[in-house]
Amino acid sequence: MASDSQITTNGSNFFSSGLRQKVDQLMNILYAGGVNNPMDSIEQISYLLFLRLLTEKDETFATLDKKYARIFSGKWARFAWGNFVTLAGDDLFDAVRSAIESLHELPGLTNTGKLLFSRATLKIYDRPTLRAIIQGIQEMDLDAHNGHDFKGDMYEYLLSKLSASGTNGQFRTPRHIIDIIVDLANPQPGQRICDPACGTAGFLISAFTHILRQNTKATDLKRGNLDGSMLKPAQWKFLEEQAFTGFDNDANMVKIAILNLYLHQLERAKIDHFNPLTTGFSGVYPGPQFDVVLANPPFAGRVQDESILADLNYKLDTRATELLFLKWFVDHLTPGGRAGVIVPNGVLFGSTNAATKLRETLLTECDLQAVISLPSGVFKPYAGVATAALIFQKGTPTKSVWFYDITADGFSLDDKRTPIEANDIPDLLTKWPSRGEGANSYRVPIDKIKENDWSLAAGRYKPATVETANHDAPAHILRDILKVESEILRRGDALLAKISGKK
Repeated sequence: MASDSQITTNGSNFFSSGLRQKVDQLMNILYAGGVNNPMDSIEQISYLLFLRLLTEKDETFATLDKKYARIFSGKWARFAWGNFVTLAGDDLFDAVRSAIESLHELPGLTNTGKLLFSRATLKIYDRPTLRAIIQGIQEMDLDAHNGHDFKGDMYEYLLSKLSASGTNGQFRTPRHIIDIIVDLANPQPGQRICDPACGTAGFLISAFTHILRQNTKATDLKRGNLDGSMLKPAQWKFLEEQAFTGFDNDANMVKIAILNLYLHQLERAKIDHFNPLTTGFSGVYPGPQFDVVLANPPFAGRVQDESILADLNYKLDTRATELLFLKWFVDHLTPGGRAGVIVPNGVLFGSTNAATKLRETLLTECDLQAVISLPSGVFKPYAGVATAALIFQKGTPTKSVWFYDITADGFSLDDKRTPIEANDIPDLLTKWPSRGEGANSYRVPIDKIKENDWSLAAGRYKPATVETANHDAPAHILRDILKVESEILRRGDALLAKISGKK
């Protein structure tokens, strides 16, 4: 996820809303109260935040529709958020623990909501700390103001605490890098979009925002309103219920992704807890396919041979997760489907049979439209691995590949990642439609790539820059040399005379 400087909003200033200070306050209270792991802190805040929002939604629906069946009714009424605000001490602890541990059985809760609270436990044992957190969340102004809803920005700022602490960094991709890849993959209304290693769901949320932006009137965009008002009702329904799918093999990240999507209007997005490299869909492989795949999967890792899906590893015979994920992307794209994914540079030029075979498959079964080299510091402070973004479309073989080398992304490439002026991204986006060539970009025909064992190493094809040097005539150079030597001799004689006492 992004640093403070990378968190943007839908046209208004999140940092002046007061929510940033509230988030900082909650994290400090938890740390002082014995919840020292940022992942645990975010998990606990997520449970309580969801409970408050679900209660408010339940009350709103009941007010609008007298026939609405409340979620918090009967024996479940005691778990409504308002009950906790007035409690303290053991009464509060027992009530909150009972709610968190029971909520996965709540009738009317969506499947993703049930998954959020599966095996949930309360980890805030200090009673005064728990009361302070409840009161802090109660005091948050979570209403929309002037068309701006800051709940999603608030939660993303909360998630930035993982990046700052260096915890679970492998799941975190800077937002501006996510947005570039989404722009190039260009998801559309009515398309099914998947991230099989979704982490906090950053790619899925960026895809949703991209679609809204494309379908918001220009006048509204200028005012900072991103409402997707040009979408038809059927397109809205598809977006909310069918468009987005995510998987992750970390149960904590799945829960965070669920709430992140919930706070961005996507409470019915399909998020599942499993490893797609080892767990297949029911039926014949590959099963469901997607129109768009967006991902930054784990780079380093080896899966046990016996765990890998046999069909996924057919003719590949590798345990490398980065290769298996790329094969999964290709297999699970629909014909004409597009992908925007991040891979480590080793995938581009690895000499193993699996890496070579996979590049051949990618280039012959898909149109690899771009290889975009990312700066090696783009994932700091938690990783310095060199990576590239691949943009490809399934169904037609590659004729040429456009390479672009991002040397600066608008942020320093040290651990602090502070904003700087140098930024190649605007040039990349300008050149993308025509695949224009320049100082950082060039096109390579497929025949040349095939001759080089399907290597996609950018440096192998980068045109050599030859600059003509203009030198003076030899006679002029020689005269200048003699003149300099003559001056050296004159000054040397003068110095010798001075130190010898001669005048």
